[in-house]
Amino acid sequence: MNNSEIDKDALLLQHEAQILQQIMESRAQYRKVVQAAIAQWVKELKAGEIKIQTVDDFRKLVEMDLELLKGE
Repeated sequence: MNNSEIDKDALLLQHEAQILQQIMESRAQYRKVVQAAIAQWVKELKAGEIKIQTVDDFRKLVEMDLELLKGE
């Protein structure tokens, strides 16, 4: 392997690392949004503003949170 190939490989690895970092940061932001939505849902349930027939929404939020955790 010559220096040019090594430089290309290093640049490619650096680019891939930057992309992975961006993905991780996005997932962290999405998790914050999902966790805030879960907290709001629980608050409204406790206040009696949400009836049990909407539990499916909560399930979807939890599934999203768990899916985001898989990538970490």
